[in-house]
Amino acid sequence: MQPAKAAALEAAPAAAGLGNGAAVAGMARPDAMGRFGKFGGKYVPETLMHALTELEAAFHALATDDEFQKELDGILKDYVGRESPLYFAERLTEHYKRPDGTGPLIYLKREDLNHTGAHKINNAVAQALLAKRLGKQRIIAETGAGQHGVATATVCARFGLQCIIYMGAQDMERQALNVFRMKLLGAEVRAVHSGTATLKDATSQAIRDWVTNVETTHYILGSVAGPHPYPMMVREFHKVIGQETRRQAMDKWGGKPDVLVACVGGGSNAMGLFHEFVDDQDVRLIGVEAAGHGVDTDKHAATLTKGEVGVLHGSMSYLLQDDDGQVIEPHSISAG
Repeated sequence: MQPAKAAALEAAPAAAGLGNGAAVAGMARPDAMGRFGKFGGKYVPETLMHALTELEAAFHALATDDEFQKELDGILKDYVGRESPLYFAERLTEHYKRPDGTGPLIYLKREDLNHTGAHKINNAVAQALLAKRLGKQRIIAETGAGQHGVATATVCARFGLQCIIYMGAQDMERQALNVFRMKLLGAEVRAVHSGTATLKDATSQAIRDWVTNVETTHYILGSVAGPHPYPMMVREFHKVIGQETRRQAMDKWGGKPDVLVACVGGGSNAMGLFHEFVDDQDVRLIGVEAAGHGVDTDKHAATLTKGEVGVLHGSMSYLLQDDDGQVIEPHSISAG
């Protein structure tokens, strides 16, 4: 399988290659402060420290809890519909053949066929189970395009939990159907009008809610972002994508993928696919960011490619910043 050519489908986006090796593998688990190298950490108000410590302890305890794992595996199979197919894109493969007839064999990991139509439910259902174990009956979440919001609303309906979704007012207009779906599932969708009224602002508002209601509320964060232990948790709950891909590749052609390509926005989809293969020196991992009008303009969302290190929403990561270190808005025509 040689899906590297798939990156050529992205004419505008910038491809950020993630080289495998000891340096990357060494960051597979965060240190005691929740840092992956210099990234990650807990840059939050003291009000949230107890909740984060409690959440991390519960996560580690449940990771070795056979009853919890059995319940989660059963829900992923019977409710989410896992495993998702690894589909051979026959016509796409034919389209990208070279003049001499050679070319990549392109396979698609069909996370869109999960219940609710995206990968987001992998993490949402696991965190909802975690919240139940912690005795939290009120769930909050942020959403951009609405897929994480729909997934969270769905699992809250499944487990009988109160659900509040924060969504930028601009995104609500662009994704009215997903707003309808969330409300249909019983969620309260709160419009965020501050800033650019998109995902960053919705996340900020969700964190404010959590600070205020931390004793009764669990925040289901949907991206590989936020304070520790969220990046680690989201990765762990999505790594099933890569684990299935390895197993399916072995079943289909008796080997491994040569190249894995994933879009990189909040990172949950890419991390779910990549994590299983980080130690495989013979597998290239390519993350594709939205380059908009070009990475050398001020209208793109290529944070890893052109960003600088900074702190946002409780963790240190790459951010698009101005000369004064202020976070600037990425450019994108998509919701979020």
